[in-house]
Amino acid sequence: MISQLPLHGISVISLEQAVSAPFTSARLADAGAEVTKVERPGGDFARGYDKVAAGQSSYFVWLNRGKKSVTLDIASKEGKSKLMNLISTSDVLIQNLKHGSLAKLGFDLNQLRENFPKLIICSITGYGECGPMSDRKAYDLLVQAETGLCSITGGPDEPARVGISIVDIATGATAYSAILEALIRRSLTKRGAQISISMFDVMAEWLTVPLLNHEGGHPPKRIGLAHPSIAPYGVFYTNKGPAVLISVQSDKEWVDLCSKFIGKPDLGVDPKFATNVARVKNRRETDAIVADAFKKFDSKRATYLLKKASIAFASMNDMDTLSQHPHLRRISVETPNGTVSMPAPAPIWDGESRQFGPVPELNGLEPQNGH
Repeated sequence: MISQLPLHGISVISLEQAVSAPFTSARLADAGAEVTKVERPGGDFARGYDKVAAGQSSYFVWLNRGKKSVTLDIASKEGKSKLMNLISTSDVLIQNLKHGSLAKLGFDLNQLRENFPKLIICSITGYGECGPMSDRKAYDLLVQAETGLCSITGGPDEPARVGISIVDIATGATAYSAILEALIRRSLTKRGAQISISMFDVMAEWLTVPLLNHEGGHPPKRIGLAHPSIAPYGVFYTNKGPAVLISVQSDKEWVDLCSKFIGKPDLGVDPKFATNVARVKNRRETDAIVADAFKKFDSKRATYLLKKASIAFASMNDMDTLSQHPHLRRISVETPNGTVSMPAPAPIWDGESRQFGPVPELNGLEPQNGH
């Protein structure tokens, strides 16, 4: 275990709520930054989302480890003074308040940048700093709908919400990477940065492929557990046991599937199915052939044959299965109500064993520890 984390000595002040900005600052805290979370009187409303993590909000426990918390009424004279003091000694300022809120309270971001030229400011908004929707409130599902993500999610009958807060999480991850870029550049130039990230922009960029398909004359359709550009790719049912998903990514894999799993080698070179373009065009018939083959086996036999044929597959799991999955790594985080076990951050650093700081109480001023 190394004694110093990458962001040791970096001070972050975050006026944050809900998911996106807390995700960003939590990752900075994991990397060793000293993060002060500024909460409104009564606290971040994410504290009340649920009570499933030792009687506390699962969102809040996940996204606020390793931070200290301070409650400020930044509309008051005293609150403004304290906030300015915090900003003046920080390397990074993050905020995801409603667009324009800080400026109305006397914290003009351009002025802050002029006063503190080394400060890195990252503002997260719903729809950006300008434009016809810039003054709207924005939450995850609303942006899923506004960007068209819901229109390509789910089955044919109706649009659906992605099962997690994908817009918030993607925005938080984008902000995190942008701040790291700014910190690297500041180490070279001694200059700070002012970064604006909108939830809409993040998700629109992630939707590049379906948008280009639409603009190219092939508007995407909702097809459930299938892939619009690849076949066969989706869920299939055996005669016993859990459903199995497969993904055939190349024409060679299709040949192997036909000869080693379906038992019909001729289908591998049949012009109706020999190329991915042909299989997608004849998706219904392709899937029917594969589905008939699956019905001959139980799940154990099917997965054995798929593995032997080097075909990518997965089980159709749920949260109960995930909680017991042999690949699930966990960390333990201290909270005001006791220890909570949760999935570990994905990066594994060779030769390092990282610890993660506690989740703060409301207005808990104890500095983060555990790093």
